[in-house]
Amino acid sequence: MKQFHGYALVALIFLLAAACPSELNAQFAKFFKDSTFRFDYYHTGTKGEERICEDKRYEEGAWPGSTANLIDTMNLGEYFFDIVDLASNRTLFSRGFSSLFNEWQTTDEALAGTYRTFPESVRFPSPVKKFQLRMYRRSKQMVFNEIFSTVIDPQSQDVQRGRQLRNAKVVDIFANGDSHVKVDIVILGDGYTKAEMPKFLDDARHFSEVLFTTEPFKRRKNDFNVRAVEVESRESGINQPDQNIWVGNTLGTTYDSFGSARYVLSDANAEIRGYAALAPYDFLFILVNAKRYGGGGIFQLYATCFATGETPETAWQADYVFVHEFGHSFAGLGDEYYSSSVAYNDFYQKGVEPWEPNIAANVSRDDLKWESFVNGGTPLPTPWAKALYDSMETERGKLRRDEKGYAQKRQSILDAEHRALAVDSLQGIVGAFEGAGYSSTGLYRPSLDCRMFSLSLTDFDPVCTRAINRMIDFYTK
Repeated sequence: MKQFHGYALVALIFLLAAACPSELNAQFAKFFKDSTFRFDYYHTGTKGEERICEDKRYEEGAWPGSTANLIDTMNLGEYFFDIVDLASNRTLFSRGFSSLFNEWQTTDEALAGTYRTFPESVRFPSPVKKFQLRMYRRSKQMVFNEIFSTVIDPQSQDVQRGRQLRNAKVVDIFANGDSHVKVDIVILGDGYTKAEMPKFLDDARHFSEVLFTTEPFKRRKNDFNVRAVEVESRESGINQPDQNIWVGNTLGTTYDSFGSARYVLSDANAEIRGYAALAPYDFLFILVNAKRYGGGGIFQLYATCFATGETPETAWQADYVFVHEFGHSFAGLGDEYYSSSVAYNDFYQKGVEPWEPNIAANVSRDDLKWESFVNGGTPLPTPWAKALYDSMETERGKLRRDEKGYAQKRQSILDAEHRALAVDSLQGIVGAFEGAGYSSTGLYRPSLDCRMFSLSLTDFDPVCTRAINRMIDFYTK
């Protein structure tokens, strides 16, 4: 079995890429066509076991990504894949990513030994000649092990060309230029009927504005193109299994994913990819036509968000979720909160440094991954009013959604939490604040507060901002 450590591989690839960036760009046409190859597969298994089974191969529209930065140097994601030219044995392309399957593996259902299958895809520029596709998975110690390999002839009749496309209108929210040097976001709607398409476009424009008035996206807006695809559903809304509500929504999004009431995901991979391919895209966002709080985000897969607040007073929460979940899917940011209920068991291994750029297990000054942001006088770990904050989170957890005055009580506790976090002496300080990654102890976040921590409209902290800018640069420079 082939193995490599993520950091060692990234260092090697970075040196190779840095040595000859102009050559890589100039030789794109030698190794690739300016189109997108999509490899669909089934991801099957249970706790501690997985298998990749090939499904279909597609050649889609023009390649939207960079033609210069083809080799991933960021060491993000639970998985990693690369493309190797058979004739020269040269690595042509690579990406890190995460998946529905690896999140499901941490649930009670997988722990009980249940087997499930999830359809998934990887996308890359279409090679001209035969190539090898290799996929890797991190071990608990963060070592990448090869879990799948296949040889593909891109000229084969097995490659479907265009037949997977759906019929829908594409609308520019804004366009700033050539997709090869811009980050392309496609927003899909789910649970919007034909009559509700004007609402979908209004929602897409609203949340685009929300994202690009949030730093660092605001400062980098000219580096993006955003388009909306009008996906029509037969019925309005999305599935809510805990309420016995089942809807004919085209993209199959549903609440109660993996047993978590507010987690909104879909495993309708072919439908999502078919509609998304109508426009050039690097990243996907699915807006769901629902008023119930919820969303989700998986690195390099997609993000989801409810479109309308339950009340005018809580409408801002959808704005929070949209930006928060995009932080996951775009920059690989981890959840910094730790007290809210989630579906996962042992999502992070004790004593093992997470790959997410904003969560740390090692907090010694020499080992902390964001040490360059920490002033010499800042103690590590960094003291904060954790006991007070935890007591308020406990009170919020006691609330029931069906009790009288739920929204007002919940907002009152949120306001108190925000006041507790607004400690002047800690504002703008980067340190190591205990409590992150669904764990009250043993994991640390960079700042007292951040868009990845509290339910608020606070900005991204400096460490998260660096991760976002790094990803933008990778797609545009």
